Amino acid sequence: MARATRTARTAPRKDGRSRTTVAQPPRPTAPESRSRDVSRLYATKNDLAEETRVEVITLLNQRLAESIDLQTQCKQAHWNVKGPAFIGLHKLFDDVNEDVEGYVDLIAERIVQLGGIAEGTVGAAEGRSSLPDYPLALSTGAEHVAALSDALAAFGRAARIGIEEMNELKDAGSADLLTEVSRGVDKWLWFVEAHQQGS
Repeated sequence: MARATRTARTAPRKDGRSRTTVAQPPRPTAPESRSRDVSRLYATKNDLAEETRVEVITLLNQRLAESIDLQTQCKQAHWNVKGPAFIGLHKLFDDVNEDVEGYVDLIAERIVQLGGIAEGTVGAAEGRSSLPDYPLALSTGAEHVAALSDALAAFGRAARIGIEEMNELKDAGSADLLTEVSRGVDKWLWFVEAHQQGS
C-alpha cells in the first residue's frame, strides 16, 4: 500500500505570525449532506420573508461560529491558568464559559426557528470566526485575563454589529436575542477586565 508523503510548509495565522504545518493528504470532498447550502430552508409558518430569513440565518451562523470560538477560548483559559490567583480565575473563566454556552444555544436555536441549519461544528466555527486566535502558550493569570478580555471585547463588538444588521432586516426577535447576548458579554468583560485594573 502506497503511503502519502507529507511535507512541511509555513502557514500564515490570523495574528500575522506564521507557523510550520505538515501538509496533509487531500481530504475527500464533503458529502452532499455536509455542504453549506444557506438557501436551503425548512418550512415554517414564521412570517419573516424568506429572503430576510436567508440573510438572518447567514449572519447568525457567523455569530454562532464566534460564540463557539469564544466558548473554547474560555475553556482554554480555565484549563491552563496558573499563578497566585489560580482558583479565582479558574472559577471565573468557567463561569464565563457557562454563560457563553447558553449564548451558543440561543443563537443556534434561533437559526433553526427560522428554518435554517445551525452550523455549529468546529470546522464551521474555525472557518468563520473573526475573533483573534487565542495564544496557546499562556500560563499566568495576567496573560489569560488579557487574552480572554480581548476575545470578549471582540465578540461584544460582533454582537452589536449583529444587532444593527438585524434591525436593518427588521428582525426584532434576532436583534433582541443579540442584545441579551451583548449585555451578558459586557458583564463578563467587566468581571475579567477588573483583574487588570487598580494595580
